[in-house]
Amino acid sequence: MKSRLLPAALVAASVFTPLFAQSPAATTPAQPAAMTVPPPAIPRARISPHETISLKVDGNRVTLIYGRPYSKDPKTGAIRKIWGGLVPYGKVWRTGSDEATTFITQQAIDLGGTVIPAGTYTLFTVPMEDGSAQLAVNKEFGQWGVDPYDEKHELARISLKKDTLATQLDQFVMALEKNPAGGAVLKMAWANTQFSLPFTLNK
Repeated sequence: MKSRLLPAALVAASVFTPLFAQSPAATTPAQPAAMTVPPPAIPRARISPHETISLKVDGNRVTLIYGRPYSKDPKTGAIRKIWGGLVPYGKVWRTGSDEATTFITQQAIDLGGTVIPAGTYTLFTVPMEDGSAQLAVNKEFGQWGVDPYDEKHELARISLKKDTLATQLDQFVMALEKNPAGGAVLKMAWANTQFSLPFTLNK
């Protein structure tokens, strides 16, 4: 059965407006001393709009900063194949465009069964041809895309849940939503595919 987790009415929203209700962005917390700090990223021109979303749940604020590419080629306007095309199978993807996606949690969380300590991380995605995908949580941050990607800084790779959307999405979108069962859910969607992962405060 096809999922309607991203309603069609939301798709028509402005690209500069979050497609999900979000709390105001929080001030970035100080970086823990033990965290690896990479060299400054090489300045490059952004291709896509960027968005910051934030959610406070169970007293903890989580923030995402990511780029929102389109299915249409910015130069030609042609519709590109996303999964297995623009986003290759079996390779690490920046989970958006331009700079790799930044993930900030003010307190330790349990992300899909893996404990993520408080701090700032980078989120990458590894989609596979069989439809599965993993979220790679990397302790480095400030990278431009996957240039280069260093696996030795990975904290974890966590399996994502996949859903097929009824409505095709032209623009990549991420969301943080409260979970009725407790905690929250991180979602990402593009084309006709959505991946998601639950998280709770690590008590």
